[in-house]
Amino acid sequence: MNVGIIGAGPIASNIAKKLVGSGHDVKIADARGIERLEGKVLAATPVSVEDVITNIDVLVISIPFHALPSIRNIIDKVGEEVVIVDTSNYYPQLSGKIEEVENGMVESVWVSKHLGKPIIKAFNNFLAYTLEHHGTPEGTNGRIAIAVAGDNLSHKQIIMGVANDLGFDAVDGGSLNDSWRQQPGTPAYCTELTIEELTIALTKANKEKAPVLRDKVMEKLVASGGTFSIHDVIETNREVFNS
Repeated sequence: MNVGIIGAGPIASNIAKKLVGSGHDVKIADARGIERLEGKVLAATPVSVEDVITNIDVLVISIPFHALPSIRNIIDKVGEEVVIVDTSNYYPQLSGKIEEVENGMVESVWVSKHLGKPIIKAFNNFLAYTLEHHGTPEGTNGRIAIAVAGDNLSHKQIIMGVANDLGFDAVDGGSLNDSWRQQPGTPAYCTELTIEELTIALTKANKEKAPVLRDKVMEKLVASGGTFSIHDVIETNREVFNS
């Protein structure tokens, strides 16, 4: 499979590394310019953002939520047959408040609207550390699962296959309108669940409470003085969502 990735942060870099290791042809770009990739150790082939969208089957976009509208001119040129995946999450503490989202628009619906393309929501409900270190072979007992949401079933199935290549099971998270169930402030978000546990967690999500719980997790982690571990992040999420 030919994969393009926009973004070179921890999630993007680890997706690229694992996909290359699985035999996929992967290109990676920084939306701000190819010079931003100089000096970085990358498994994928570094290219310009214009080149990353050519001759691909899947495009993974892994840049900050608020920056997504800035690449609309690039996404306009992506072929209709390409599966577009968004990995972002909305944290107003980092991006500033976005009125449409604050007023109830599902985050991924906002992304799709501003990119002008249908998207698949995936790879957003686990940590970069989990992606890098906790993937396991298919069939492993206790294998961690991720949620994949979107309106195109065949596109979702492709990305569920990609998740398997990365070392994770996948759960169909429903339509793009349902994707809030796997975003910050929900039991499915960064809690490292099995496929059975994640399926249940998606049903337990509360849309009205999600922003409050999201902020509560952030407050707890900030209060720790920045000395928290990956284990602390996962346990804090589990604790808040189950309280």
